[in-house]
Amino acid sequence: MIADPQRFNATIALFDAANGQDPNLDEGLPKELLYARRMTDMLSRFAPQASEVAQLAVRAQHIQRWTVPRSNYPLGKPGYFAWRTGLYRFHAETAGALMRQAGYDEMMIESVKAAVGKQGIKTHPDTQLVEDVSSLVFIEHYMLGFASQHADYSEEKWLGIIRKTWKKMSGEAHAFATSGGIKLPEALVPLILKAVAEG
Repeated sequence: MIADPQRFNATIALFDAANGQDPNLDEGLPKELLYARRMTDMLSRFAPQASEVAQLAVRAQHIQRWTVPRSNYPLGKPGYFAWRTGLYRFHAETAGALMRQAGYDEMMIESVKAAVGKQGIKTHPDTQLVEDVSSLVFIEHYMLGFASQHADYSEEKWLGIIRKTWKKMSGEAHAFATSGGIKLPEALVPLILKAVAEG
């Protein structure tokens, strides 16, 4: 239930305008704008009764991501994790500022920031829902492309990547993914099924 549809729609429009500035294109659209729409679409399929917090958070999951490139951080795992942590904080703060501009109160803003900032995965329902939706979107839309960019990865490395994604997801998301809720990338189905069975 959306408390104030006009305010909600204004916020979504602000998020989309911010993502619409992405100079990188995917299927003819700014990359992060397309990603945000895919997140909303997946949420409506997976959890159509999702809270207003979750609906806002999934739309802002990667907001203006291109402005914080991986190259800003050192190479290696510590640099990667620092980049990811920095991104969570950046996305949360950006979403919060736009929500404030649209007239949301601080309590609602903090709830969305917590979900976007990945606080309380496995314990906070809205945060877990954002994690579920992002994992489902990755599997359906981006895993195959990621695979084609990393043709040198061994089967064992791929099984590890799939298991890590699977581990982040809730039981409900597992069931949704394996019962036809998403379109699995055909070329990777054997690997996905093997990872899940062994995981």
